[in-house]
Amino acid sequence: MKTVFVVEDEQSIQELYLAALKNAQIGCRCFYCADELFCALKNEIPDLFILDIMLDGMNGFEILAQLKKNAVTANIPVIMVSAKNEEIAVVKGLDLGADDYIKKPFGVMELVARINAKLKNTENKFEYKDLVIDDEKHIAKANGKQLFLTLKEYNLLSLLAKNAEKVLSREILLEKVWGSEYYGETRTLDIHIAQLRKKLAETNSVTEIYTIRGVGYSIE
Repeated sequence: MKTVFVVEDEQSIQELYLAALKNAQIGCRCFYCADELFCALKNEIPDLFILDIMLDGMNGFEILAQLKKNAVTANIPVIMVSAKNEEIAVVKGLDLGADDYIKKPFGVMELVARINAKLKNTENKFEYKDLVIDDEKHIAKANGKQLFLTLKEYNLLSLLAKNAEKVLSREILLEKVWGSEYYGETRTLDIHIAQLRKKLAETNSVTEIYTIRGVGYSIE
């Protein structure tokens, strides 16, 4: 089940979220303030955030900025919600990295539709540490920065990431990425691994590719 984290300081609206998402078979946790949200993030990472803009203490824009600075949450979709309907508020949220904007009062059907649309976009994404593999857009990011990869580099990184912390043999990597008919020099694999390491390092990614001598490679 997908999970949505909501920061909203009005209890009646929290109850609306909880009821609407329960009926849509989507998990939901509501928080009154930024402190509660960031405390919860130490133990659980959601599939989507919904942030009210007008909050006591840290407002929705400030929460959004913090989420985008953190490599763990930087690529999770965010929907901003506010009674404000000024264009400048919408633009500010989008500039900070929000994915959508809903104005209060909103209908339950509209709310669920927008949430489902954003959750659907995450189904083709795989995340490990600060690495994001988006197969729909064929884009890979590390530490929030796009990696400019060749087709073989992308496929190799994707295969390693989706088998994170497992050792994949050289034979499996060559077969899966270059095809079962590949009979070329296996040094080709080492060159591609070296390029991936270089590009990951340029983003200051915490994700690393390890050499398992005599076997193959593992990403951790």
